[in-house]
Amino acid sequence: MSNYPMRINKYLADQKISTRRGADELIKQKKVFINGKLAVLGDQVTEKDKVEVRGAEEKKYLYYAYNKPIGIETNSPREDLFPLGRLDKASHGLMILTNDGRITDQLLNPKYFHEKEYVVKTLNKLRSNFKQKMEAGVNIEGSPAVAGYMTKPCKVQILNDFAFRVTLTEGKKHQIRRMCANLFQEVADLKRERIMNIKLGKLGSNSLREIKGEELANFLPRLLGGV
Repeated sequence: MSNYPMRINKYLADQKISTRRGADELIKQKKVFINGKLAVLGDQVTEKDKVEVRGAEEKKYLYYAYNKPIGIETNSPREDLFPLGRLDKASHGLMILTNDGRITDQLLNPKYFHEKEYVVKTLNKLRSNFKQKMEAGVNIEGSPAVAGYMTKPCKVQILNDFAFRVTLTEGKKHQIRRMCANLFQEVADLKRERIMNIKLGKLGSNSLREIKGEELANFLPRLLGGV
């Protein structure tokens, strides 16, 4: 089904030209034209309309991997970057920082599937059926007798009696801790090591590294409607 007609700011956002807020700014700056006529806020466009953005400076988009330490809230060490998603205060590891609002929805919206990988250590020995139960999905909001939210299937690799690696395609609040708690395992340490193809590697705690080159070329198109 067609989404037309649609507001001009949504159209520009869907075309990956800007965020909706950024599109409104371009319109206020008199840089957006519909069929040669200056656009105004709230204008609607159809499939047949010709939309142009004139005189807009090309924004330099930045992408960084950041190793968030334990004990701090999710934030950015640079004022020109914002974090995509979050890690709770007691967790640490990889976060992606950027100034590109175009990719926020694609990366964070639960209707899209992007792998995130974690290494988890537990205080108590993993139960023999832990991998099977975890991979099948866990009811994290209800009880055995009450329907709640069943997590999507995931991949689990047992590292030793007190540690495992898990790959998720969703990100409910405190999801891994809640899954473990419902399987009678207490989390001692939780570290995110990968988001899609971006890996934490040997990046030091509270350090940044730019995502560029082949790494960026494999990451960005999947969030901008590419392959």
